[in-house]
This record gives sequence, structure tokens and C-alpha cells, in this order.
Amino acid sequence: MLSAEYIYKIIDIAFEEDMNYGDITTETLISEEQVSEARLIAKENGLICGIEVFKQVFKKLDANMQFDFKIVEGEYVESGTLLGIIKGKTSSILKAERTALNLLQRMSGISTLTYKMSQEIKEYKAKVVDTRKTTVGLRQLEKYAVKVGGGSNHRFNLSDSILIKDNHIQAVGSIIKAINIAKKNIPHTMKIEVEVETLEQLEEALRAKADIIMLDNMDIDTMTKAVKITNGKAILEASGNVSLESIKKIAITGVDIISCGALTHSVKAIDISLKF
Repeated sequence: MLSAEYIYKIIDIAFEEDMNYGDITTETLISEEQVSEARLIAKENGLICGIEVFKQVFKKLDANMQFDFKIVEGEYVESGTLLGIIKGKTSSILKAERTALNLLQRMSGISTLTYKMSQEIKEYKAKVVDTRKTTVGLRQLEKYAVKVGGGSNHRFNLSDSILIKDNHIQAVGSIIKAINIAKKNIPHTMKIEVEVETLEQLEEALRAKADIIMLDNMDIDTMTKAVKITNGKAILEASGNVSLESIKKIAITGVDIISCGALTHSVKAIDISLKF
């Protein structure tokens, strides 16, 4: 779950960026006493995520803002659906709407793509997970949206776990050497993941008893061979150029995890409007 303190920090940064010296237009045209009602409407199909974040943006400006949401978090809606009604000071609604919509639309875009990918592979054992390719400062929001969409989270940051990638291997000298060094320096409770690009590297990682092996940018035939070679001796994660069009073919190979940077780094925001 998202902590209130984290959400407030994001909102503070967003407000400082969007109206560091106030909202000149609204403050010129609208009195502080005026009250309005606004309707939140989905302009395309999607899985809605970020309702509480959306509310907190408005509450940051006006604790008395009233909300009447017609849907719940994680609900899939069709274009034209009335998501909710907002009532409060006109000036507060106008000042907060863009920040609130930006966050709601992006989070809903991530949860929608995650949902579609999860549905594509629901008949297979593989699960779709995110990566660290997130928007700077918004990682927790984006990873939360992945969970709402039916996906799972990879490590949150570099402090979470060992993931030995190609540059680590190059710097240390070999996969076996890197894994052995890691084993000597981490708690027994921590797993070791290593990235491989060839079947030869896969076999080296297996000899070194890696817990998780990431198959980086392998084609379908090579991934299928990797699954047979591994034969359950390690968790296999497929990574690289994963898309809605390719994810099912990857799942068919028998891998355990499919990590997809596109869930967060290039997702299309869902179109949602707010109208008086």
C-alpha cells in the first residue's frame, strides 16, 4: 500500500512545479466563495488506478472537498463511464485538477497495460513483473499501479536484492566469480539473480547455483532450450523487448517470470476528463 506521507511528498513537489507562485488565472477570475461540482469521466476503456491519490491532491488544497466515486480501485471501465463527482471550492478544483489528472491517468495507464498483459498469459505459470525503468520520483506509485493491474513487483531499488548484470560480470571477470563473491558477502536469506545472454552463460550460472537467472533478449527458440536445460534448478526470468504482442509467446516457453520495462517507461496514459 502507498503511505500517506509518500503521497503528500509527491503532491508537494507537483504543486511547486505547477504553481510555484499560485494560479494567476484562477486567482484573477474566481472568488474564494464560489463552489462548483465537477464530473470525472473516462474517455477510453481502461482499468482505473489511483483514486485515493487523486482525492489527496484536492484535499491538500481544501480539506472540505467532497467526493462521490461511482467505481472502485482496480475496476475496468468503458469509455464514457462516469467515474465520480467532485464538489468544493471552484478555485481549489481548478488549481488541483491537472496534477490530480496527471497522476490518475498515468497510474491507470500502467494498470491497464499490466491487466492486458496478465490476461494474455493467464493460462500459463509465468507472471508479469515490472522493472526499475520508472519515472524518477514516482516509482512507488507506478509499482503500485502494476499490482492493481494484476502484475507483480520486481525489486524496488538497488538495496533490495542481488542482481548481477552484464556490466557487473564484465567488471568482476566471470559469472561464477561474481556469484561466489556475492555468496560470501550476503545473508543466507537473500537470493542471487544473474543476467545471461547465451546458453553457455546459463550453464555457468547453473553451475554456480544462482537462485534466479534472467534470460536477457533471448529469442523464443533459445528461451525454450534454456527452460529444458534449467529443468527447475533455478527460477527463470525472461527480459527484453517484451510487449503485449510478444508476451504470450514468451510465456509458452515455460519461463517463470516475464519482466517488462514498458509497463512503466513507455506506457500511454488513459484519457480522463474533469468537467464542470
